[in-house]
Amino acid sequence: MFLPKYPDNPAPPPAHTHTPTEPIPVRRSLPPVSIDRNTVVALVVGGVVLTALLAAVAVTAISVAVAAVVLRSMLRDHNLR
Repeated sequence: MFLPKYPDNPAPPPAHTHTPTEPIPVRRSLPPVSIDRNTVVALVVGGVVLTALLAAVAVTAISVAVAAVVLRSMLRDHNLR
């Protein structure tokens, strides 16, 4: 009465049945972008100008720092006398 009933087929049913899905949509590529020579030249010139400005700012900052150290040492020597 309380004994389990075993199925006739010893193989268990599959746990997951594969259902086919719709195919993955094909990705569209981006539209072609034409880069002309003038654009490249403008970008290169702009990069060179910005780099030169950055170098000029760095050199100016270093020279101002050196001048401040020299003036400070001169004033310190002047105050000691």
